[in-house]
Amino acid sequence: MTKRPITLLISLLLTGCSLAPDYQRPAAPIPASYDTTTSAAAQQATGWQQVFTDPALQKLIDSALQNNRDLRVAILNVEAYQAQYRIQRAAQLPTIAASGAQTRQLSYGAISNKDTATIGISAYELDLYGRLKNLKDQALENYLAQEETQRSTQLTLIANVATAYMTLLADQDLLQLTEQTAKSYAQSYQLTEQRYRAGISSSLDLSQSRSSLESVNASLAQYRRQVALDKNALRLLVGTEIPTGLSAGLPPQDLTLLAPLGAEMPSSLLTRRPDILAAEHALKAANANIGAARAAFLPAISLTANAGSTSSSLNKLFDGGSGSWLFEPSIDLPIFDWGTREAQLDVAKIQEKVEVATYEKAIQTAFREVADGLVAQDGYHDQLQAQQALVDATRSYYQQAQNRYEKGVDSYLTLLDAQRSLFTAEQGLVSTRLALLSNRVSLFKALGGGWSKS
Repeated sequence: MTKRPITLLISLLLTGCSLAPDYQRPAAPIPASYDTTTSAAAQQATGWQQVFTDPALQKLIDSALQNNRDLRVAILNVEAYQAQYRIQRAAQLPTIAASGAQTRQLSYGAISNKDTATIGISAYELDLYGRLKNLKDQALENYLAQEETQRSTQLTLIANVATAYMTLLADQDLLQLTEQTAKSYAQSYQLTEQRYRAGISSSLDLSQSRSSLESVNASLAQYRRQVALDKNALRLLVGTEIPTGLSAGLPPQDLTLLAPLGAEMPSSLLTRRPDILAAEHALKAANANIGAARAAFLPAISLTANAGSTSSSLNKLFDGGSGSWLFEPSIDLPIFDWGTREAQLDVAKIQEKVEVATYEKAIQTAFREVADGLVAQDGYHDQLQAQQALVDATRSYYQQAQNRYEKGVDSYLTLLDAQRSLFTAEQGLVSTRLALLSNRVSLFKALGGGWSKS
């Protein structure tokens, strides 16, 4: 008899077959591409460094990736799942152990000695039907799913840092705008007070001017508090002190903070998103669990074998004639368990269906997030242009109203309306610019960290 059949037999005993269903990736329940008229660059580099181009923001993201505690927990969870996989993988192989014992006993006035030393395999299960293999595959997929979950946590952290940073810059812009407006209101109040003392303005004009000044002072206190809160939120995300040298407000040109993301992309790229990959790994784990549940219906064969030596004296333990060996196969044959195994198989099949639905829902959610981001991208550009035109027109209105009030042509009510309109329009411009940048961050996250057509 040649060695080849023996080798094949040993390989069969160690690996066995698998009763898990053949895995088929579910069809994505979404259109093949995005329905958008956005005109964008044909290619877009992946990676957050190519999307977030502001040096200060890059420094913040780097610090967060090193110091954020939530991300640190996610990384440790990956290591724990990896260890669980190694444990399950080791269960496929026989465990070899050595043992030694010495017994000294007094019985009926006589002292007896017994020394033993053995080495062998204890209760090794032959994986004839792939139960252990499927459990190993399940542990592997759970580990890979956790790894994708960690990537998703990292992606979310990058997006949150970018959003928190831009929110801080926008609130600093609003604070600076409010400070300038407060100075303007203070000057208007002084002018109105002088005109009131000269008998040109009424007490109603003076009261209205004072009311506007106190209102903007209240907004000033609000934005100062909000800037301090923004710094606290950013500090928590970064995990350490915020570095110095941050911008005082949003940059004049949006592209100095964020590079635009393209829209000419197939919807199939969403399968790169870490949350979708995690859902698919969970589906594969459930698929492998079905194989393990099916194998539980079949006999389980285990082997115990050892060889050693027994002697009444330690110095004669390995002398001739003291050797011993043991070969003890066993079989566990399920006969009747009141439907326990059948119920376990049903649970495994149901769990697979749950994971299919979860996977499909993850794809649908991702598709909507990207589609919404692409639609909003065009809308925010149009809104930003319109808001800038509104600011320009309102500023002209304010300048004319101020000149006419100083010349006594119009009442203070007209100037007050112009002041409030300009303040509101300028606040709206900052908010719109922040919304545009925040939308790009959301689109970056929805695309799984950017994309490249090439």
